[in-house]
Amino acid sequence: MNRNDLKVIQGGASNAVTVGEHKFISAYVTDTRLMGVIGLHIHWAIESPSLFSDFHQFFYFDAEEFGLETYRSVVGNESFEITLIEKTLIDGLGGEKKNLNEREARYLVQQFVKTTFALNTTPCEPQSEYAFLLEDPIILNAEELNAIADKLCTSMKSHHQVIHYYLMRTFGRDIEGASYLLSKNAQIEEISEKQPSTLCRNTIEEFLNPDGSLSYLSESLIEVENSYKIVLSELKLENEKVCFAKKRSSFSVSPAEVAMLLNRPEFVTLFEILVDPDEFESEFSHFSAGAMQTIHDNGRLYLEFNHNNDHVIRQTFRLNEDVHGLYYISDYGQLVIAAYTKDDIRDLENRLHKSGINLMIIPTAKYEFKEPVLYEFIQSDFDDFNEFIESLQ
Repeated sequence: MNRNDLKVIQGGASNAVTVGEHKFISAYVTDTRLMGVIGLHIHWAIESPSLFSDFHQFFYFDAEEFGLETYRSVVGNESFEITLIEKTLIDGLGGEKKNLNEREARYLVQQFVKTTFALNTTPCEPQSEYAFLLEDPIILNAEELNAIADKLCTSMKSHHQVIHYYLMRTFGRDIEGASYLLSKNAQIEEISEKQPSTLCRNTIEEFLNPDGSLSYLSESLIEVENSYKIVLSELKLENEKVCFAKKRSSFSVSPAEVAMLLNRPEFVTLFEILVDPDEFESEFSHFSAGAMQTIHDNGRLYLEFNHNNDHVIRQTFRLNEDVHGLYYISDYGQLVIAAYTKDDIRDLENRLHKSGINLMIIPTAKYEFKEPVLYEFIQSDFDDFNEFIESLQ
């Protein structure tokens, strides 16, 4: 299900949620600020002349491009609707949930809206439902700001993780995000491009300086305005913070070179769908709750993300390693599942086998490719996956 397919649960109380007294019950935020996105949930009790009920608000914030991108709400405590929104907006971020007090929750919403306008975008609707959170400006002291920063940012488990996150935020021109990883007196030079860029891949090598200090040389593949560059930079760390950063060189790379750098195996299992498309769609919508859906000319693709961001800890970072698996339902009546490791494809297969979908499909082929082909199939004019593979041979 696409995040934008979710609707406000009216329950006959759409106007009542904007008036009356909102009594704070609880709130949590995901510790994913260094990934550039945040999920926030606030739980209220509403008392008004026409309503006495629980009220749940969900916010999805993108620090680089869109600001406050998505807002959803639920009146009452309908567990299915709440769980569905959490799976769609929150769980895919790969972070842990950190409890907030009311002051912190209100502050974050106010910052979300402020940043959204700074990005020259408009906060998502209906703004009237969260307007009451903006009425009284919240100003945090230094101690409170440090406390909320600790909740927004996951704890660092490796030096590689610090560097990957810092470069990710820097290339995205997310100054606030990068600042969470800087030491107090850091000596940094401009590493990023003038335009926000995406860190697609980053490798790190360590070397000792003549003075005995340790430096990290990063080779970063970035995408900027539909072209690619490699940026070489040197960084130093102090107490899990970046204390020195300097660009050494940068150069453009061709699409062929990019393909080589991002290349990795892809494991694919093909199924034939045995039932009516509407019947299958109904069952699959429950199975894929929380996956991100994109619509294509000949079918629908569902991306299932990992439940953590451990791929940032490794010495080599790849942006797409947060994907656990892919499901493509073609209009031709095929289900194609894909993953980038053998363990992941086995997990996808086992979960399908244990679900109600198992009686609706039959496996017909298994493939192992040296490089990804599913996206190429989706963008091709072929309806049948087997015929597409034959054409490649």
